[in-house]
Amino acid sequence: MAGPLLDVLNVSVDLVRRGHGTPILRDVSFQLGERQVLGIIGESGSGKTVLSRVVVNAVSEPLRITSGAVGYRGRDLLTLPPAEMQALRGREIGYIGSDPGSALDPTLPVGHQIVEKLKAVEPGISQAAARKRVIDVLEAVRLPRPHERFDEFPFQFSGGMMQRALIVDALVTNPAFLLADNVTQPLDVTIAAQILRLLAELRERFNTSIIFISSSLAVVREIADEIIVLQEGRIIERSTPQRLVDHPEHQYSKTLLDRLPRIWTAQEGHDIRERIGDPSTILGVHNVHKTYRVADPNTFFGHKDVQAVRGVTFDVMAGENFGLVGESGCGKSTLSRLLSWVEKPEQGEILFHGKSIAAMSGREILNLRKRFQLLLQDPYNSMPPHMPVGRTIAEALRIHGGGSRKQIHDKVRAVMSEVGLPASLYDHLQIGLSAGQRQRINLARALVLEPELLILDETLSALDQVEQARLLELFDRLQAEHRFTYIFISHDLAMVRRACTRIAVMYLGKVVEIADNRSVFFDPGHPYTKALLSAVPTIEPRRYDARECLLEGEPPSPIDIPPGCTFSTRCPLAFERCWSEEPATIQRGNGRLSACYWANTPADEVTAAFRDGTVRRGARGGAAQ
Repeated sequence: MAGPLLDVLNVSVDLVRRGHGTPILRDVSFQLGERQVLGIIGESGSGKTVLSRVVVNAVSEPLRITSGAVGYRGRDLLTLPPAEMQALRGREIGYIGSDPGSALDPTLPVGHQIVEKLKAVEPGISQAAARKRVIDVLEAVRLPRPHERFDEFPFQFSGGMMQRALIVDALVTNPAFLLADNVTQPLDVTIAAQILRLLAELRERFNTSIIFISSSLAVVREIADEIIVLQEGRIIERSTPQRLVDHPEHQYSKTLLDRLPRIWTAQEGHDIRERIGDPSTILGVHNVHKTYRVADPNTFFGHKDVQAVRGVTFDVMAGENFGLVGESGCGKSTLSRLLSWVEKPEQGEILFHGKSIAAMSGREILNLRKRFQLLLQDPYNSMPPHMPVGRTIAEALRIHGGGSRKQIHDKVRAVMSEVGLPASLYDHLQIGLSAGQRQRINLARALVLEPELLILDETLSALDQVEQARLLELFDRLQAEHRFTYIFISHDLAMVRRACTRIAVMYLGKVVEIADNRSVFFDPGHPYTKALLSAVPTIEPRRYDARECLLEGEPPSPIDIPPGCTFSTRCPLAFERCWSEEPATIQRGNGRLSACYWANTPADEVTAAFRDGTVRRGARGGAAQ
């Protein structure tokens, strides 16, 4: 029997500062077989990313490999001369990272950059042959219109398309093994599910072995043949995915499983009326529109209109957790900026406690900003790096006249304690802090003003699921104590299931469904909602079959929105009317709304209508009535 493709043996790594070494990895050993997918999981700080650097011999100061070997086809990668190791990277060893947006040069077309990489690895290949191979692999990863995309720039690619481009960049040289480090974490559930399915198909097509690194057991379970669990730099368990879920042996593995948010077996939360009585409307959103005018690169002085938000209407009740979900590009973040009045809608109205924000004076709006706060996704770029933690939190109090220096100091320390930040960080710069600690600083900076409404725009999406669970528990406690209202904007449906009382689903700038938490997950009224649910990574049995519901490709461009129902180009239930006439929002009872012609039709009747010919397939792939 042939030996393993990769043999990692007793690898140890230290973080060396001032001559003192702190262990990061300790005696890590594993093997990767031919065409095997090996999953590596663990929370942030467990050593996953350092291990990925060891595997490709890319460890640099202040990290130092203190022992071990990485065997690859009879050679130890850790002892290879730099020139030989550099020749292997890109040619036989592929790598895909978790940040597709910064992986390519923004000034050069995507396809041209991949061609340059291919020609550097294979100097003898002609320009025409290199271009053809890149386009062939772009087509293999199902990138829409690969011949056109080849000449487009990174800013013209969505997150899912960029991740596909990086897969092409890694696979174009047909490497022996591929290292994928948290590649699905920043992606929507539908795109992430497509990427996982794509990697599994490409493993077969290109005979490539894969090391798949993630903090989510539910994600790794979808693709891996075997899973390694890392804790504080040590392998504490290895198992098959199903055995790890059903019979975890180590307590840490059991903790990871317990921290995974449940979706269909989750304990039902209390209704908002049970928690705070009969609530009033704190935020009203009425027919809000936002369009951006951008330059048209194909014409002189021309422009195109990006319809980011189109006629959004909903109310948020005081004391509730209102969820807003949808794929990237659906308008969620634009809407968050409108709700927080960072930007103004060109049509429609936003009311806070019944008063239109547009009608408020400048002083009223300044005072209003104390009453609601916006927390962003990126804890690294949303705070000044040169400012100590205490000063960062106190800045808002200074702007809004929060009292004397001592009063501000005492209040900041009290809020830091409330969100779980040690007092020792007060004069500490943010460098070296974890993502979870930085996000707690963001939260403290918002809470110090005692707001009524918090808008969380993908605030937890950059964190691993263990830290997400800790912060969600913190939000629960703070809400019970201070009676805040939360708006959770996220593509993470498992987190929304855990946190929210009501949920709105957005697609291409419009809200296509609004319902209470349980109805969204157990009785969705829109096929797009079912598609999202079919793609959620979970260790539970799914209620919706991805083979029937999961979407291919990405939404249409908000610059060129199709007529009729905007979801009809991807909907398995679309019929002739859907192509020409946009459906109105239909009442489904108990405050549930859905913008679909089938919203109040039982699933078996829909199936029967297609089967008996009441509706039939149309020329554009939908169905005709």
